[in-house]
Amino acid sequence: MPKRVDHDQRRRHIAGALLRIAEQRGLQHASMREVAAEAEVSVRLVQYYFHTKDELLLAALGYLGEELGARVARRLENLGSPPPPRDVIHATLTAVLPTDAESVRLTRTYAAFYSLVLAEPQLTRHGAPQPDLLERFLANQLRAAQQTGVAHADLDPDLTASGLLALTNGLGSSVLGGQRDAEAALRVLTYHLDRLFVAEPPAAS
Repeated sequence: MPKRVDHDQRRRHIAGALLRIAEQRGLQHASMREVAAEAEVSVRLVQYYFHTKDELLLAALGYLGEELGARVARRLENLGSPPPPRDVIHATLTAVLPTDAESVRLTRTYAAFYSLVLAEPQLTRHGAPQPDLLERFLANQLRAAQQTGVAHADLDPDLTASGLLALTNGLGSSVLGGQRDAEAALRVLTYHLDRLFVAEPPAAS
């Protein structure tokens, strides 16, 4: 019998080769031929699954988002049930921050995509949904914290969530660039988180 081909596995294998190139060498000069060599498959097979380089880039970016989502989910699973909103926000943002080998790899790979968009701005038309999903998730956690009186009532949850994610991404870049180490980045993030929450929630009446 002919061997059954798992097409999703093939697509992920090829996209994974692109992600490795992104982390190690950047994407500006990555070609379909280079991806094929990294994946140890033919160029024709790469083109069979991804008709254009942009299609391959966007698929790989989606798989990268899945990896980040899984990392965040693992952090949240360790918090117990139900976790306080502040712990959820802290766990989510520290999962994004490059503090270990996995998160450094993810951050470096995302940075390669950001750099490519500067050179090829047309890619922004297809934007990745993960940042928007993360912002909405963080904003909902802030609203929950406000409802229980543990976060300051005058915060704008949406703007604050956007700022927190931007801060975390900026701290990640500073770690990769050697401006500060992961421990220092965590201190900065914790400092700003502490100012969103009250020291003691109001007593129940």
